[in-house]
Amino acid sequence: MPAPAKPLTQPAEQIFVRAQFDYDPLEDDLIPCAQAGIAFKTGDILQIISKDDHNWWQARKDSAAGSAGLIPSPELQEWRITCAQMEKSKHEQDKESVPGCSSHKDGCDSSAVNCSIFSRKKKQYKDKYLAKHNAVFDQLDLNTYEEVVKLPVFVRKTLVLLGAHGVGRRHIKNTLIARHPDKYAYPIPHTTREPRSDEENGRNYYFVPHDEMMADIAANEYLEYGTHEGAMYGTKLETIRKIHLEGRVAILDVEPQALKVLRVAEFSPYVVFIAAPQLQNLTDVSSAKNIDVMNFDGSLERLAKESEVLRQAYGHLFDLTIVNNDIEETIITLEHAIDRVHAGPQWIPVSWVY
Repeated sequence: MPAPAKPLTQPAEQIFVRAQFDYDPLEDDLIPCAQAGIAFKTGDILQIISKDDHNWWQARKDSAAGSAGLIPSPELQEWRITCAQMEKSKHEQDKESVPGCSSHKDGCDSSAVNCSIFSRKKKQYKDKYLAKHNAVFDQLDLNTYEEVVKLPVFVRKTLVLLGAHGVGRRHIKNTLIARHPDKYAYPIPHTTREPRSDEENGRNYYFVPHDEMMADIAANEYLEYGTHEGAMYGTKLETIRKIHLEGRVAILDVEPQALKVLRVAEFSPYVVFIAAPQLQNLTDVSSAKNIDVMNFDGSLERLAKESEVLRQAYGHLFDLTIVNNDIEETIITLEHAIDRVHAGPQWIPVSWVY
């Protein structure tokens, strides 16, 4: 893999961030002057002009040449999220000593960031575990801005496919690998089950003793692991690194929590969300046949609901979203998107460079 390119030339005082939430000043009752604010969407790149005010920064959209406007500072936005969460959950915290916040700043002390709401455990998948944690993601509900830098060339080492279970990620992954075996590979999983007579170690699975796998899990050497029919299965981080050393892109269809581990410079992921198909597009016969091709499991309603839950929780981490109305079109769109990413400048997290 080539070394990361140096950032494009820019004044040292310039700071750029990627917005991790939607904002409309016309709907904000805290902003001093709604007309002075600028609206933005999740994923928009903002150039920070001034951070002199504790609550309101001055910024402009990177794609716009107009004058700067006001945006909420990270502290103000975190405070806003805190108050909203506490108001929503105050009935569930009757035993806690911290009172709920009002919807206005005067009713909530900024010290509320230390309240118990931040220590509550996040919902986890029953049989999925992550090998290690990244402090950046310890407060997933407090997403504001991520500082980014523009590079003329940057290689994404890992392609991460996220989506509802049964939306077609496995088919997409297998198709990409079959079409481009020199470009993509899937990390071979490890398992504690006994190999069958026709299985070779290292071909479809690495077969390891239970004690060895448990020791490696304790040493944070696994990205994910789980159990199936009494045997353990897992993706070891070294298998991903091996693919990178071969000069190929590792394709992963993992649970979204795995981004806690993957979204760092070592793995440099390109995160693609495969969204559930629009229900109105699947009412005719040809679309119904497409459901079989994509091997959907469960109802379209379930897919749509799960897809929306994932979008709301992790949408700020998506590099690309593709609505999977047609599996072949989705694959082609993804191939073209990856080619474009590797061919031109990219905004990437500053932490991946410095």
